[in-house]
Amino acid sequence: MTVPPQAPALIRIRGLSKTYREGPEEHVVLDSAEADIQAGELVVLLGRSGSGKSTLLNLLSGIDIPTAGEVVIDGVALTELSERERTLFRRRRIGFVFQFFNLIPTLTVEENLLLPIELKGRPADADRDRIVELLRAVGLESRMKSFPERLSGGERQRVAIARALIHDPDLVLADEPTGNLDLETGLEVLELLDRLTRQAGKTMVMATHSRQVVGVADRILRIEDGRLVEASVR
Repeated sequence: MTVPPQAPALIRIRGLSKTYREGPEEHVVLDSAEADIQAGELVVLLGRSGSGKSTLLNLLSGIDIPTAGEVVIDGVALTELSERERTLFRRRRIGFVFQFFNLIPTLTVEENLLLPIELKGRPADADRDRIVELLRAVGLESRMKSFPERLSGGERQRVAIARALIHDPDLVLADEPTGNLDLETGLEVLELLDRLTRQAGKTMVMATHSRQVVGVADRILRIEDGRLVEASVR
């Protein structure tokens, strides 16, 4: 029986290094990191505080560029793109969920969700229908006209999840998405994020220091001394 070849990885990380200067000192955050992430995988990124989890997410999104090595997403080498090209790639292909929500306080829930669509081009009626659909999926259809300050922490993160998915990205990057929530609310948000990204067939890389997140992972990568090390899910 012939085994079909594995599809190319959605994300390829090759020889990825990142260093920062702090006065006369050079601080190595990532050192020749290597990994492949397949389409549709949920990969949890573990590591102590300051180990480089957020730095890696910034490199995967093209917000930052590496000192050495490369990140290739769906055949596109981010290191070969200009800053403007990386910005456009990010707007089209990547969604973000942050620890502190990063909603714009002067915009309503609906307007916060419209923003990623507007950055891609003029919104259409179908996009407005998608806003209703996603807010219904996160249980906040009735809060469409509310401002973020009127929402609880859990509700704000639900809006952030909807915003991350609204423009139909290939990749979702989540940076400590439950870190600013109590345990019960965090678990609810985690289950919702896991369910919606899987239903939509998205790839997700989630950085966390929380062990409660490990249970939803397909794979676990740990940052140890600047390297990416595969860890057991069990």
